Amino acid sequence: MKIALISDIHSNVFALEAVIADIQNHQLDMVINLGDILYGSIAPKATYELLMEHNFITISGNQDRQIFEATDSEIDSNPILQFILDDLDTEAIEWLKSLDFAKQSEDMYICHGTPTCDLTYLLEDVKLGYPILRSDDEIIRLLNGQKSQLICCGHTHIPRTITLGTGQLVVNPGSVGLPAYTDDTPVLHSMENFTPHASYSIIEKSDMGWIVQHMKVSYDVQRAAQESKNRNHMNWVHFLQTGRKI
Repeated sequence: MKIALISDIHSNVFALEAVIADIQNHQLDMVINLGDILYGSIAPKATYELLMEHNFITISGNQDRQIFEATDSEIDSNPILQFILDDLDTEAIEWLKSLDFAKQSEDMYICHGTPTCDLTYLLEDVKLGYPILRSDDEIIRLLNGQKSQLICCGHTHIPRTITLGTGQLVVNPGSVGLPAYTDDTPVLHSMENFTPHASYSIIEKSDMGWIVQHMKVSYDVQRAAQESKNRNHMNWVHFLQTGRKI
């Protein structure tokens, strides 16, 4: 079994195109999309249309919910959210609504954040303003009884592979479309990959266990940055071009 994990596309169709092209160079059994798909200032509708050309297993992320749960006041105060809703059609919104929170197979569990919350980072603590790997006990507590041997999560945009004391393997493929960001929830913090590359992962089940490869893919970053610039989303221009916080 050989699987590509993608996550946190954030409407970056240019990065997604490059990642899909790279994926097609490998003989894979499936592609799993871990959420946060269309929220962003680049190309929500084009991203949706490209995904519809492929049969990827897909779950929802917190910013997928933000799109279809937005109140009028949230839309009025957020020009990027208004752009996204203007760009997407009803079919795309209904597709987002239809996505599962998580999925379980015999020995694999996939979620965006944690098994109980798509807003919580499973692997990282950000109380100091930057990501620090949580202890085994903290991660196991956040798994809330989930016993699958392979746990796949996204949300942090930071690629990681962690083996827990329980023997469980946790894999985060990083972000296809946004290599850095700053957020104020749960506290003000920044995530950085220090490169503009698109990230995804390949996992392969062997007789000795899971083999994990974290992939970094070059793409036309300037096209993505220009789309964000067109929407006056200048912090994203910096994040996309540098992979660093401002």
